[in-house]
Amino acid sequence: MLQTKRVYETPSSQDGYRILIDRLWPRGKTKAAAAIDEWLKEVAPSVELRQWFHHDPEKFPSFKQRYQMELQTEPTCQAVAKLNDLLAKHIVVTLVYGAKDPVHNHAVVLKEWLEKEDA
Repeated sequence: MLQTKRVYETPSSQDGYRILIDRLWPRGKTKAAAAIDEWLKEVAPSVELRQWFHHDPEKFPSFKQRYQMELQTEPTCQAVAKLNDLLAKHIVVTLVYGAKDPVHNHAVVLKEWLEKEDA
């Protein structure tokens, strides 16, 4: 099972293996408080794409398309391969992200991408 969760939400045993998928460590979170098992910053959107998107919901459709293109290119696709290996090893995986918007963020796009790829 693959799920997403904000890093600022309380970790739980139902999260399974927790993977931080942001390029930057979340502000104000210690490693212990974040309860991250793995940090795959390479799977996050490029700095240029993240800055362009700037969490603007109106740009989300274009952001989604651009991010999906990045997921297919080096070095991001290597990180996706590592992520797929982790998904195969763990029953429950939670993609942990820092964005405030639970609908318009890269974790949503990545989860959808991984599920589609697995189908």
